[in-house]
Amino acid sequence: MKTKVILLVAALTLTFSSNMLAQMDECVVTASLFIEPAKAKNYDAALPHYDKVIKECPTYSLATYQYGAKMFEHFIKKGDKSKIANYESNYNLMKTNYPAKTKVGKEMAKIAQIKYDNKMEAKEELFAAFDKAYKTDEKTFTSPKSLYTYFSLAKDLYDEGKKDIQEVFDLYDVMQEKISKEEVKYAGKLSKLIEKEQGGTALTAKEAKKVKGYETNLGSYGKIKGSIDTKLGSIADCSNLVPLYEKLWEEKKNDVSWLKSAAGKLNSRDCDTPMFFQMVQQLHTLQPSASSAFYLGRLAAKDGKPSQAKSYYEQAIELETDPNQKVKYYYNLAENYRKKGSYGQARKYYRDMLDIKPNAGSAYLKIASMYAKSANNCGSKPFEKRAINWLAAQMADKAARVDPSIASTARSAASSYRQRAPSKSDIFSEGMAGKTISFSCWVGGSVRVPNL
Repeated sequence: MKTKVILLVAALTLTFSSNMLAQMDECVVTASLFIEPAKAKNYDAALPHYDKVIKECPTYSLATYQYGAKMFEHFIKKGDKSKIANYESNYNLMKTNYPAKTKVGKEMAKIAQIKYDNKMEAKEELFAAFDKAYKTDEKTFTSPKSLYTYFSLAKDLYDEGKKDIQEVFDLYDVMQEKISKEEVKYAGKLSKLIEKEQGGTALTAKEAKKVKGYETNLGSYGKIKGSIDTKLGSIADCSNLVPLYEKLWEEKKNDVSWLKSAAGKLNSRDCDTPMFFQMVQQLHTLQPSASSAFYLGRLAAKDGKPSQAKSYYEQAIELETDPNQKVKYYYNLAENYRKKGSYGQARKYYRDMLDIKPNAGSAYLKIASMYAKSANNCGSKPFEKRAINWLAAQMADKAARVDPSIASTARSAASSYRQRAPSKSDIFSEGMAGKTISFSCWVGGSVRVPNL
């Protein structure tokens, strides 16, 4: 009896396995009829097979939904708006069948962007869609275009009287922080490869491709950062901010979050008003913090009290936990030392700033400028003194590559420094081609003389 049961179970298992294998074989054929032409971008040939795949083999392959998205996007770009619903349905199926592999924020933002581009819904509905995408999965909501559209809709709704100005300011802060985070991510990766290249090690083809991609992404984020500032426009001018904050003062003066945001706006726009001092003092009274110490430092610097300003900036750095804010404090502290001629100390703080934000091109430019200005103190012979300009040019080149927003200025500076460096005839007459020059001054390090 026991033997019969075992044989029966074995037979059922075999039958079940055979059925499973048969179904898998059918899915291989069914899916390939869609995936293969879709992979070749022959979407007209792929489309007739899509419905059968998602109906009969919905979990066969993630590629079904990946190519489905590309296919429907193709038809939408060609003007078939009816495929927008298909694109959205394809996303929902992917999320259902492959939840762990679906980038929810990215896909929700993509759907919202497609609807925006095709004028499918009212601004309020579109803004709500972007807002939901960002708040659901901020990590994968990284499209520069969609980040700009998200903010642009908020500003448009404010212009139409459908959003409060404070909502626009709050979203502006969120967007600036998000863009900064993405820039830091790409600049950090790019910086490592640039250092490798400048160190004399050739990049692999794969690394060179990555460099191009990182630079493209940094360029895109730099552009939308400027576009968002332009979109914010005059509503963030001192002439509008000061009256607004004066009006809200009594209501908001004990709201620490509001004080931080408002003081930040006045500070970034360099609004010279007693209101700023009033806010900073109140903020420092309610909640002594890095930001209140920083603002007091700015006020001390404006009053011509560099030592006091330095003390406040150091307090701000010590208290701050947000890396993006700490960058600002390092920069101001570095500037404090640079203006006093303490270049070595200034560079230290610029480097601290770059450790956090590798795409801070302005720091590289400042270091380059300090190198060039130190030429007379960094060498015993004229050739050695002028050679430091090559080091300055390298810094300016790096600024251009990691920070597209100042690329033109940085490239111009690099060209100027190279013109001040020894000429080819100088290199030849001194017999210095390919040799290394070390600097014993505060700059330290070395530079290799170009080969002729």
